[in-house]
Amino acid sequence: MARIIGIDYGLKRTGIAVSDPLSVFASPLEFVPSAKIVEYLKNYANNEPIKLFVVGYPKRLDNTCSETTERVDKFVEILKKHFPDIPVVLEDERLTTLLAQRALIEGGMKKSQRAQKGSADKVSAALILQSYLDRKNQK
Repeated sequence: MARIIGIDYGLKRTGIAVSDPLSVFASPLEFVPSAKIVEYLKNYANNEPIKLFVVGYPKRLDNTCSETTERVDKFVEILKKHFPDIPVVLEDERLTTLLAQRALIEGGMKKSQRAQKGSADKVSAALILQSYLDRKNQK
């Protein structure tokens, strides 16, 4: 069964998460340099079918666009160009980095491990994807 991919796009690193085959649960998958994200996703798609991309969309708490919104918009266009048959959904990503850090702490991850920034990126991607899955599955 095809998977849903969650993406927390960043200037330097991008966190990736994946759904289970039934699209109920999200799991952190990987973090990759943002310059290599399309290559990574193409390799992934060669091994596992993808039915949807859920991309974290940065907004401020007052619902206005943030400094990184334009970068994410450009990334989404690139994603659509390279994967024209896979739909892209934007998901509010406000506070996901804070929640990811909290989850890592509560999960018992040591401070030195949390300092590896990619850990929070892939957990943020999982939170973004899980938010989408929860809302979709409630309908």
